[in-house]
Amino acid sequence: MSSSESAAPAALGLGSVLAVALCTLWLALVGHLDLYINPRYAVFTIVLAALAVPASVAGLVVVARGHVHTHDPASDGTHDHGDAAHAAVPAADAHGHARRTGGAGRHARAALGWAAATVTVAVTVAMLVLPPTTLSARTAQQRSVDAATLSNATGTQGVALLGSGAVDTSDYGVKDWAALIRQTTDTSSLVGGRVELTGFVVPAGDGSFTLTRFVISCCAVDAQPVGLGVTTSGSVPGADQWVRVRGTLVANPDQSAAARIVVKASSVRQIAQPSDPYEY
Repeated sequence: MSSSESAAPAALGLGSVLAVALCTLWLALVGHLDLYINPRYAVFTIVLAALAVPASVAGLVVVARGHVHTHDPASDGTHDHGDAAHAAVPAADAHGHARRTGGAGRHARAALGWAAATVTVAVTVAMLVLPPTTLSARTAQQRSVDAATLSNATGTQGVALLGSGAVDTSDYGVKDWAALIRQTTDTSSLVGGRVELTGFVVPAGDGSFTLTRFVISCCAVDAQPVGLGVTTSGSVPGADQWVRVRGTLVANPDQSAAARIVVKASSVRQIAQPSDPYEY
């Protein structure tokens, strides 16, 4: 393998690290990093990205210098002309035919390298130019919003005390209510409770929708959608519209539904997407 072939994968890898590190720092600078990772990992991620930039630049410099100074041993003055001439002759097999030098393999590696470089540049440009977006109602439906695995995203803290009066639910969000309703065996104590919650709309039909939020444990890749059913006498906002719902917890009219409690909305007000759209 030639020096250029061996240097290409290293340069591509270091370039990819540099691109990702720069994008991470840019997202942190403009305040959008929390759209991709849990805020508790932000400092750790920023520090690693800051270290990766000079490290990857130094690596690229080393690779570039190594490529420039690498030369064919046959051209070294310590080798005689007979050795150089012999090295220039392709090796032959038992029948006297020249062996193939693997040109097709080199072309394939070069093509893969260019393809990977193109993807890296495209992703970097997209992250820097295109505005970041949050996960959508379509994603929530694909990931089974309010699924039975809700406890995996929310945990069980406070469930045993639900309805005992020892739990202050005034600051509860969609995640907390969805987890408590699903994990509590006796939800009768919840009926009549007043709530005010914020989330985006996942339409359900028949004058109802699911008020939804994504819960991020580590990053957007593992985001779990959770939600509360909402019934309203008014019109249902469109999918992905962010709303603030005020209402009362009531028994779910659909007795076959897994969630036995829904919110009967007294008002559904459309709002702009919050600066931090996720729950943690």
